[in-house]
Amino acid sequence: MTEAGAESLAEMLDERQHLLEIALCMFGSDATADHVVQETYRRWYALDEEERAAVAVPRAWLTRTAGSICLELVAAPAPDPAPAPDPAPDPAPDAAPDHVPGGRGTRFQPVPYPASRQAGYGPEMLARHERVARRFASACQAGDTEALREVLAADAIVVSDGGGKVRVAVRPAYGADAVARVVTALLIGQPGTEPAIGSVNGRTGLVLRRAGKAVAVVSVSVAGAEVTAVWIILNPDKLQRWR
Repeated sequence: MTEAGAESLAEMLDERQHLLEIALCMFGSDATADHVVQETYRRWYALDEEERAAVAVPRAWLTRTAGSICLELVAAPAPDPAPAPDPAPDPAPDAAPDHVPGGRGTRFQPVPYPASRQAGYGPEMLARHERVARRFASACQAGDTEALREVLAADAIVVSDGGGKVRVAVRPAYGADAVARVVTALLIGQPGTEPAIGSVNGRTGLVLRRAGKAVAVVSVSVAGAEVTAVWIILNPDKLQRWR
């Protein structure tokens, strides 16, 4: 995704896969390949805005950078083996860690509140959120940009989280028109991608899957009958629970 707009989700996923394949060819290790991709994107975001704007073909720059990181890892000396950890001391007989006050030796198991209680949402607010979120999700599913724009507040915001593992815009986009453009370019009409309405953090949202795997999760904040904020999770680590 460029700073001014958005590439498609399919393009971003293909770009990441391309970089992973470069590293896998060198090392054959998923963990090392993932590290190479993350370091590649870290160096991309280390550039200032003018430097990024001067890169005519970002994919070519990323390819060269990933290759350089692979060569750096190959040339790096092997780290010294870590010393064996000291044996853990025996617990004192009277110790009772994590116990419930007044209940010696019983481990405390915190029970989380429902998401609605955590967010301060009552039944009416949850119902209203679901109605608005479903309008938003249905517009995305139908590829209806105009319906999407209508459900967005005039001062809406969209924020994307790639976790340094997917190349997304660094800054949020503001305003209904800008948010609609980003969401349309990123999420609507993606080849091989199946958008489905689902539960995201206990409330209605949108989950996009490709070949059965979640590639994007979208949640929204609502005020009245409008979406005020769109949160798009693209970070592969955070998407594991949806897979």
